[in-house]
Amino acid sequence: MVKALGGIAALCYALLASFAFAQQPEQLGSTRNARVAFPMPDGVDAAARPRLIMLTGSWPAETLAQMRSAAPNVTIIDGLNRETALAHAGKANAVDARLLSPELIASAPNLVWVVTPSAGIDRLMNIKGLAERESIVVTNSRAMHGPAIADHAFAMLLTLTRNMREHTDNQRDGKWNDADSPVRPIALHGKTMLVVGIGGIGEEVAKRANGFGMRVIATRRTDAPAPSFVQKVGKPDELISMLPEADVVAVCVPLTKETDKLFDAKAFAAMKKGAILINVGRGKVVDTAALLAAVQSGRLGGACLDVTDPEPLPADHPLWKQPRVIITPHTSADSDLTDDRVRQLLVENVRRFGAGEPLLNTVDLKSGY
Repeated sequence: MVKALGGIAALCYALLASFAFAQQPEQLGSTRNARVAFPMPDGVDAAARPRLIMLTGSWPAETLAQMRSAAPNVTIIDGLNRETALAHAGKANAVDARLLSPELIASAPNLVWVVTPSAGIDRLMNIKGLAERESIVVTNSRAMHGPAIADHAFAMLLTLTRNMREHTDNQRDGKWNDADSPVRPIALHGKTMLVVGIGGIGEEVAKRANGFGMRVIATRRTDAPAPSFVQKVGKPDELISMLPEADVVAVCVPLTKETDKLFDAKAFAAMKKGAILINVGRGKVVDTAALLAAVQSGRLGGACLDVTDPEPLPADHPLWKQPRVIITPHTSADSDLTDDRVRQLLVENVRRFGAGEPLLNTVDLKSGY
């Protein structure tokens, strides 16, 4: 009895400790590649800082109020679109990437900061004039979407592994069907997940995989140490050799020249037969024709796709008809938590911009992230 009580006490202590840890404030934003967009003169107090102009699209009134309060020397012109922003381009120092166009860049000689609320910057990479202006600092919202996207990835995965589509159909029909399913349910415990790209999103996916009792391996471009819950980290050129180990492969890399059609016929041939692919990165990272062939042949046990190529996926595309494919319309990041994290990062970067401090989540345009 004493031992049992001791065990319960230890469990309660562990739960309380984990709860306390979860309540610690989170540091949002990365200092990697951090750059100052507009240096402030030395010795100038806040009241005498130069006035800066920021053009932005629509944000909630509360967010705009916080942005203005964070940097009183930054005048924010809000509610613009790509056409109306052009009228203010000549005096703009900062621009919301949703307003960005080649015409605006050409008309904005004082532009030094472009900020995007999304994690991916593939659209920006194709805007003429941006990459050529080395004086422009680009920041994104990488890692802000990670928790919601990881939740979504596992929602899709569990839909497949626990045959939830079948049960949902039975519920709709008022049918209690406890007969064996044609496809045996799968337990994740003890399986191996390969996270391709263990950055802000990939790390959140890996955390959840570890919580389900999975063995987690990953690839990463940098030499950053592996998180404690990841057993092995390889470089991108080791991907093909790591694929046969994985029961589930989660694609979390951004779209770059190196990752375009990274998952082609060769990659699918290297995967374990019956493995499941999750793509919450970008649609073009996966060769759609090769994916469809792998699903139809039974090489893949299923696919969970929040992104596709093309996107939107045409209504007559054969992927829609595959019973072992889950498709959602690029909505994995959507959540109240994501909105809050993006807002916090935006407000902090506006404060830093107005104070002449290095901006968080600075993007390396040469590498594409």
